[in-house]
Amino acid sequence: MTNNRINDPLGRRLRMALIGGGGNGFIGRVHAIAAQLDSRAELVAGAFSSNPEKSRSAAPTFGIRPERAYGSYRELFETESNLPDNQRIDFVSIATPNFTHFEIAKTALEAGFDVICDKPLTTHLDDAKELAKRVARSGRVFALTHNYSGYPMLRQARAMVQNGELGPLQAVRTNYIQGFLCGVVPGTIPLRGVWKSDLEKAGSGSLGDIGTHAYHLACYVTGLKATELLSTLKTYHAERPLEDYGHVLIRYGDVSGLVSFSQITHGRVNDITVEVDGNNGSLIWRQEEPNQLELRRFGQPTQIYERNPNAEYTTELVRASCRLPAGHPEGFFEAFANIYRGALDDMVRLRAGESIDSDGSCYPSVHDGVDGLRFVEACQESNSANSSWVEV
Repeated sequence: MTNNRINDPLGRRLRMALIGGGGNGFIGRVHAIAAQLDSRAELVAGAFSSNPEKSRSAAPTFGIRPERAYGSYRELFETESNLPDNQRIDFVSIATPNFTHFEIAKTALEAGFDVICDKPLTTHLDDAKELAKRVARSGRVFALTHNYSGYPMLRQARAMVQNGELGPLQAVRTNYIQGFLCGVVPGTIPLRGVWKSDLEKAGSGSLGDIGTHAYHLACYVTGLKATELLSTLKTYHAERPLEDYGHVLIRYGDVSGLVSFSQITHGRVNDITVEVDGNNGSLIWRQEEPNQLELRRFGQPTQIYERNPNAEYTTELVRASCRLPAGHPEGFFEAFANIYRGALDDMVRLRAGESIDSDGSCYPSVHDGVDGLRFVEACQESNSANSSWVEV
């Protein structure tokens, strides 16, 4: 992975289609911006709503010509598949409600397109496993936008853990704390994400919405896999019947873990924290101050690693994940774009006949999505069993 385009035999930008993003939600716009931030891709087609009229009317706001504005994702895949090689899309980005991910991703793979999908992968573990099988059979690139793993200093934390700088690990704690549900007035409907209050459409509440992000970061930074967990899920917001608060104790073999999440904590905005404890030191990273990583050792001054594309104390991947000189803050869009960059690199390699066996450092895969659904279903099982320990 480099700051510039890898040796690209295509000699062009990859052509992208966006599914979703035409309503009041923000994530579709984020996908469009992140994909095109490095001039590696161009958005040329889309189906922006399940309502054909709304879908086509949203197209101009994304810069899409009328003939590439489709009324449904099925129409998009059928038409694009029949276009000449020099016109059809290369990949599709899915930014739709959770319950639609499986069918859209499956159809995209069947049509021969690479896929970048918003999280969670699906609403049911069996569907996630089936999708992983289909990805393997297709040989296509499949990326999942657990985008926080795109932050440079979180990638530095992962490298330091892998290099043994903390010594044997003892514990990992991740928190994702928000408070936006405090501002939802009883009896009103939020402008976006109404489907998130429907169990069949969402699969879970805050657990799947933000808890899976916290869990993925714990696994990403440490490289550990959960073996058992115990969860307590709570619902405090009367207008949203799904869980909005939870704590999860996790056993990663001999390493202890804790995931906490909330969307009803007053005054908290998008507070994600990752802490890793080892025999020789501890690391702390905060999403609202993403350009710094703290290393603490007993009896020594706290060390602060700064995001810096020229710093020799960081890894090559970390330096390549930066776009601006040190001191110029980078944030959410850039991290999201780093996920895209890794996936786009593999799409180019695929077209050059090269292998795309990613180690997971550059972008989350379909397998991370399966792990996320295992986590969700294990948490639900534990909570239903009076917060008992269950296997993951």
